[in-house]
Amino acid sequence: MLLKKETEAIVLPILPLKGSVAFPNLVIPLSAHEEDSIKMIDEALSKDKKIGLFPMKENMPEKEFDSLYTVGTLGIILKLLRFPDGSVRFLCQAKDRIKIIERVPHDNHFVAKAKLLEEIREPSDKEQALVRNIISQFKRASSISAYLPEDIQIATLNIEEPGRLSDMIAYHLNLSVKEKYDLLSELNVTYRLEKLNMYITKEMDILELTNKIQKRATSRLQKTQREYLLREQMKVIKEELGEQEEQTKEVEEFREKIESSGMSEEAKEAAVKELDRLSKMNPAAAEYTVARTYLDWLTSLPWKYMTKDNLDLQRAQVILDEDHYDLEKIKERIIEYLAVQKLKKQVKGPILCFVGPPGVGKTSLGKSIARGLGRKFHRISLGGMKDEAEIRGHRRTYVGALPGRIIQGIKKAGTLNPVFMLDEIDKIGQDFRGDPASALLEVLDPEQNYSFSDHYLDVSFDLSKVMFIGTANYTDPIPRVLLDRMEVIYLPGYTDHEKLHIAKNFLLPKVLEAHGISSKELSISDKAILKIINDYTRESGVRNLDRQLASCTRKVARKIAEGGKTSGYKINPGNLNKYLGAPRYFREKVATPQQPGVAIGLAWTETGGDVLFVEATKMPGNKNLVLTGHLGSVMKESAQTGLSYIRSKQKELKIDVDFSKIDIHIHVPAGAIPKDGPSAGVTITTALASLLTNTPIKQGLAMTGEITLRGEVMPVGGLKAKALAAHRSGIDTILLPKANEKDIEEIPEEITKNIKFVFIETMDDLLKKALVNHKKARKKS
Repeated sequence: MLLKKETEAIVLPILPLKGSVAFPNLVIPLSAHEEDSIKMIDEALSKDKKIGLFPMKENMPEKEFDSLYTVGTLGIILKLLRFPDGSVRFLCQAKDRIKIIERVPHDNHFVAKAKLLEEIREPSDKEQALVRNIISQFKRASSISAYLPEDIQIATLNIEEPGRLSDMIAYHLNLSVKEKYDLLSELNVTYRLEKLNMYITKEMDILELTNKIQKRATSRLQKTQREYLLREQMKVIKEELGEQEEQTKEVEEFREKIESSGMSEEAKEAAVKELDRLSKMNPAAAEYTVARTYLDWLTSLPWKYMTKDNLDLQRAQVILDEDHYDLEKIKERIIEYLAVQKLKKQVKGPILCFVGPPGVGKTSLGKSIARGLGRKFHRISLGGMKDEAEIRGHRRTYVGALPGRIIQGIKKAGTLNPVFMLDEIDKIGQDFRGDPASALLEVLDPEQNYSFSDHYLDVSFDLSKVMFIGTANYTDPIPRVLLDRMEVIYLPGYTDHEKLHIAKNFLLPKVLEAHGISSKELSISDKAILKIINDYTRESGVRNLDRQLASCTRKVARKIAEGGKTSGYKINPGNLNKYLGAPRYFREKVATPQQPGVAIGLAWTETGGDVLFVEATKMPGNKNLVLTGHLGSVMKESAQTGLSYIRSKQKELKIDVDFSKIDIHIHVPAGAIPKDGPSAGVTITTALASLLTNTPIKQGLAMTGEITLRGEVMPVGGLKAKALAAHRSGIDTILLPKANEKDIEEIPEEITKNIKFVFIETMDDLLKKALVNHKKARKKS
């Protein structure tokens, strides 16, 4: 018998194994905490996934190459997990025995040349006898040892090859590193079996001695049985005296609650089974409290109780109009739901999602809907939620387990059909504890939520009667499958006129009441409110407007409290700065004459629409395109597309420029704010055309749209928010993609009266409308 013919030496990164030895043909879980080891593993994963697993000598320095034994195992990384503390855990398939030939220098970790080794086997009667004896000894060891599971014993019985058998048993035996290495480095199978037989015999002696000691200790621990006997005697004595135990009372109370709760048959069966367990438990046992808490949750849920919906459509309309101005689409949707329910009693609860910028009334609208329907209202915030158990609950095997937030909310609401608001649904996170968004799929699916299963309850609960309302600032972060289960209703920002109406009829009366001031004591003119809207807030909603009105009111409250006049305070544009200080925002002057290379675009943000300036300039250079202003990848690609289009139209536009000898710089001001999206494509292209033809853009004109290389103008979203921003900034003309013509219906009449909307299909059309003397230039050309 010979060694396997030596192959060419292979170069491997080396992972030192401290306190363990890897044997061939086994899948071994390993971990790495040090930065060098983790880098080595990442490097191996990027190549062939092969590493050398070499045990370390005991009581030797960890960082020295000489601390490694020379024989190890060739490993292949199968699967890797990374943990928040930076460490990694991975599964490694140990393949063949290898031996280090020489060390290879490396800056960060050990690397060595190694050769593959093959075991020497000479089948004989002695080998067979050793195998039988080892298997017999290992069976006995498994039967009395706690660290040798039964499945390891079964696995060893299915191994026919003596070498693999010895490696399997050696790996699982409780041997020292030196002893295991002795078995690993032995290539002769017969010699290895002899050594293993000696070690397993020694281990059996230790296990049998340990077992004897354990039996002696157990025979002395009779305290628990003695306490049980005494408690049984006390129970009999109380029964003889006619005293009913508190436990018995509690069990009967639960039994009555189960019968009267109206729970489903599945839940009732689970509750009765748990109650039977509870009645047989010792009240001092830890399991008693767990079972009692579970029964308390089951019996306190509203299994059948529902509030009766108020189906008066006119009353519901009045309530919705009282609490919120405009928002006609949402109000119409709620009235339609009531109308259908009035005609057909059994209607599944709608699942809505309100999407819009902050401060437009998404959350408060949920409360109004509940009031209009005559239902209970419950809200949970999903922002930052990362644990799936927050939705589905924890299993009762965990200490301190509770149902998820859905079941907790149902219990708190006390009805089976509340209005349930899932606030900030676009801000759900996920990590190693699970994905809450995936757990919500069952909650928000009308075809599944009639039998929602919480991990804690472990029985089905009907959520089909619940009206779920989600809120979000934008839909991009919401998983597509979750978004598909909801009816999305967009809430755009308000116009200045709408904000004025909301302030006069909703915000100001509420603020005055909150500060104990009457309308006789303080009045704020319409012009002052408009000045607050324009100069002290910049938002699509009215949240900051509410704060500024409260600030004015507090100033007046202080004057009254300090002994000033008790009425007649009037706030107008002239004295507003005494209450709020200097204006915080200034509207961009967009109507002034533009110089060549400057164009005005329209953008959509989480807080509504905004005006976007695009500046372009050229300088001597080498055909470079410089983009600044914190632009995203999509916006950068739009700039590249726009420049390519302009170069392709150089003759038509009569551009007398050698592009190989200039650099072009495009900048979008407000560089601290990230910007992205394709809708600035036409704006960037127009700015370039204006720059290179030395032609200014018409005054008071803004534009939005995506551009293609062929010069086609593609439709964009957020048109209403962009139109609101243009109106606030004094824009009088907006150039839009032809495909967006249908969206004009959503824009308030107040804006369409003051802004001219021009629809274009190609960049040629747009440049004709945008550049001051474009037609003249074309005629000359």
